[in-house]
Amino acid sequence: MKIGVLGAGQLGRMLAIAAYPLGHQMAFTANSADEPAALLGQTFVNNDKQDTTEQLTNASEVITYESENTDVEIVKEISKKTPVYPGTKSLFTTQHRGREKAIFDKLSIPCAPYQMVNSLADLQAAVDTIGLPAILKTATEGYDGKGQFVIRSDNQLEKAWQSMNGVEAILEGFVNFKRELSLIAVRGIDNSHKYYPLVENTHHNGILRLTIAPAENISAKVQEQAEHYMQTLLDEMAHVGVLTIELFETSSGLVVNEMAPRVHNSGHWSIEGARTSQFENHVRAITGSPLGETTCLQQYCAMINIIGKHGPVDKVLALNNAHLHLYGKVERKDRKLGHITVTANTLNELNTTLSSLEAFMP
Repeated sequence: MKIGVLGAGQLGRMLAIAAYPLGHQMAFTANSADEPAALLGQTFVNNDKQDTTEQLTNASEVITYESENTDVEIVKEISKKTPVYPGTKSLFTTQHRGREKAIFDKLSIPCAPYQMVNSLADLQAAVDTIGLPAILKTATEGYDGKGQFVIRSDNQLEKAWQSMNGVEAILEGFVNFKRELSLIAVRGIDNSHKYYPLVENTHHNGILRLTIAPAENISAKVQEQAEHYMQTLLDEMAHVGVLTIELFETSSGLVVNEMAPRVHNSGHWSIEGARTSQFENHVRAITGSPLGETTCLQQYCAMINIIGKHGPVDKVLALNNAHLHLYGKVERKDRKLGHITVTANTLNELNTTLSSLEAFMP
């Protein structure tokens, strides 16, 4: 099929790499001709002289997107002519933290206490209800720790609200957690479901730096609980494609933090680590193909993000169980330039390899 992608970043790039062996063709919209996916398919560059969305629609039999910040109205318009997966309900829900929390409440999925905030007075009322410490976040468009302010005392309220620049926000109560987990799943057009194992994520300054797959010491009951939450979300939104939920593991069970209607950074390990990568399964789902198996190929896997500077990449190439993925981006502070996947048969082998790659981790 001819697959269109709204966006041409590294996620589009990895979707294309997964799609071509299956016989598909790719097309992208891009802000510039040097974006990571631009050389991997027909690319329509945004400018005032062209309607790139219309061009992509005409060139595609099915369309997907890289980001939950994609304009819902554009997707609705495209859908009149060409199917878009995931659909508008998934997109509309996941691009607003309040709507996400509301669907969690509706489906009885545990999440942090929250309250929407549109003014300093709203913030004071929310703090009175939820208590401190708490975290104030923009309702939309925040990612990698951006658009967030941790509030620990009442004298920070005015500064916290000012940091939101007047946009709608959400106050979330703190969750005392043991570790951060995520679950990636895929749902086909025929309502078939596949789930990857829960993975453990480590963040630094709000940016994912390390994923361990599968997460250690996860009982079958915890995996089943996460899959139950995921299935209710997939079915409620009639989601087609990959969906990711980020969770906190607490002493009283799993608490869902947020979700993303797309292939996800915490699933990059699956390229070498799973029988079918998240990228291939997303392509399979949106093209109506049978979904692939999600089991791990080796006992342990990991993914290290390369952030800001490329670093000593030859160290990666010298290891027989590490795989380098660079996105073709120019170095810049906090920018995701690539990732490294690691596979191992023993925990000792995994830890030894990660130690040898410590230059890539803060």
